[in-house]
Amino acid sequence: MEPEQEQALREIPKVINSIIEKQPLLEKVMDIATEAIGAERGFLLLRDEDTGSLKIKVARNISHNQADLIRQPSSSVVNQVYQSNLPQLLYIPEADPRFQKAPSIVVQKLVAIACIPLILKGQTIGIIYLDSTLDRRKFNDSTIEFLQNFADHAAIAIENASMVEELRFRQEQLQSELEQTYAFSEIIGSSPSMQAVFKVMRKILNSDITVLLEGESGTGKELVARAIHYNSHRKDKPFVAQFCGNLSEHLLESELFGHKKGSFTGAISDKRGLFEIADGGTFFLDEIADISPVIQAKLLRVLQEGSFRRVGDTEDRSVDVRIISATNKNLRAEVKKGNFREDLFYRLNVITMTMPPLRQRRSDITLLVHHFLHKIAEKSGQKPKRIAPDAMKALTYYNWPGNVRELENTIERAVVMASSSPVISLADLIIPEAEGESLKPRTLKEMEREIVLKILQECEGNKTKTAEVLGVSLRWLHYKLNEWQVAKVGRTPQA
Repeated sequence: MEPEQEQALREIPKVINSIIEKQPLLEKVMDIATEAIGAERGFLLLRDEDTGSLKIKVARNISHNQADLIRQPSSSVVNQVYQSNLPQLLYIPEADPRFQKAPSIVVQKLVAIACIPLILKGQTIGIIYLDSTLDRRKFNDSTIEFLQNFADHAAIAIENASMVEELRFRQEQLQSELEQTYAFSEIIGSSPSMQAVFKVMRKILNSDITVLLEGESGTGKELVARAIHYNSHRKDKPFVAQFCGNLSEHLLESELFGHKKGSFTGAISDKRGLFEIADGGTFFLDEIADISPVIQAKLLRVLQEGSFRRVGDTEDRSVDVRIISATNKNLRAEVKKGNFREDLFYRLNVITMTMPPLRQRRSDITLLVHHFLHKIAEKSGQKPKRIAPDAMKALTYYNWPGNVRELENTIERAVVMASSSPVISLADLIIPEAEGESLKPRTLKEMEREIVLKILQECEGNKTKTAEVLGVSLRWLHYKLNEWQVAKVGRTPQA
């Protein structure tokens, strides 16, 4: 091998290993090989993993049809190299008896051919073909040795690029699945209350506005947060969710903001917080009402300045996240009680969305039941079960204190209980006996009583305020409370 070729061989790996896109890498490999041998034309083939056949990926000064003509005959140079895993160097190949029957060689009056296998782990993954009709000076043993060494480096680089390509494909596939999973179509509901939720969601998708999701546990607040993220301009960045309830202040602080090594007992190394991980994406904080004053102050700084410090650190770190928070408590009431910072409340409460409990959107129950039945069937690879009319009626009348999450669990149990039967019967449902009364449809008067007493409770027994909220007269309210024999509701009833 000539000195300049040895020098080139030392430099080439740096060049080709710096290219991670597969097609640009193949183009570069072909350019280097063509230049090295002074070839007039050539092409590069790779083995298709599914069929095992060779496919042209790059061609230089030759059409794909001409390249196909060269490689197809069983006696061709390409096939000889592919079968033997050995390079071929040929001068005036029409004189070689092995190739006299190859019309592509005879007709094109080639004076030299070089064909080098791309070998990886003992197998030929591709072929580099080069030829000339004019000049064969660089078609020599020294150059072939150089090309074979180069091909070894190229094969490794191609494998690495293929792995990167596969990872990207899987990532795109996963991203597509996530977007489909958390698309609006996966949030089931045709009731007016759910349509109101969808309307707000569509308006805020591509803004960075802070969102507060209110509603009882199991109403799908995290599902809505994920749908907002995966349909927004931040969808290619992380979605991070953190449950804030029942966690100690120090543990939650470390989880959210990270910590420095040695900042507390057990901090044996630096740790990135979830805010750093969520940078550029969306951070969903569930049960936000339960965080301590210390965490509230740090969270306020993130919202105001876009920065924070790890526990035990003095360095400020910048972060760009969209915050969506959720609570099953009345956050405004928590502010009045002094449990939650008012300034943080207004930062989180830029847009508020209230997720309706399932008992207030009973018209969606049938849709949800069929959705869960198809979802379960898809996972198991079986035909979806049907549900008996009396079972559906029971599901519709039940009050669902656990909301959509409880309904999904109930359907999953019912599918198991129904066993081999294609139909879920009333006997297959496991609904608490204590809730038997809730299976009966409520009258308008019963619903009126429930709503009035709920508002009265939220107003802490203040009847004047309750009447204002309900849009009724104080006299009407007194009349109804007397009718229902309700003397006192809340802590400090007032007239």
